[in-house]
Amino acid sequence: MNTQPIMQGDEMHNLLPQRPPIVMVDKFYGVDDNISCTGLSVKETNIFCGNGYLHESGIVEHIAQSAAARVGFIFTQKNEPVPLGFIGSVDKLTINFLPKVGSELYTTITVMQEVMDITLVAAKVETEGQVVAECKMKIFLKRD
Repeated sequence: MNTQPIMQGDEMHNLLPQRPPIVMVDKFYGVDDNISCTGLSVKETNIFCGNGYLHESGIVEHIAQSAAARVGFIFTQKNEPVPLGFIGSVDKLTINFLPKVGSELYTTITVMQEVMDITLVAAKVETEGQVVAECKMKIFLKRD
């Protein structure tokens, strides 16, 4: 996988349906087969931050948007509209610690299974070589 983002900042708006202040992915490193990687710079102004930390809800939203960025990238490469996605379930969520403001998150999304418009992914969020969180997430796509 790339060590430098192939998209970042406002370019992410092309991949995600979310808009500020809800955007929780600010870097996209690419897709390689069934794996994609994203990043997030945790800032004090993030609506999911408080008392100097990114809260659990922000971590889950970051994971969901990381999966959405993968789908958005694939669809934009095919010149097709980016579909909306909805979290169907979150399983086996483990949060080892809350990242501090100033942290750089690096998230790996691995597609475990795709059936029609349902995708099961495994996610791992890391910062400075430490695992912040892991889970499995089921995502439903809504196509027009």
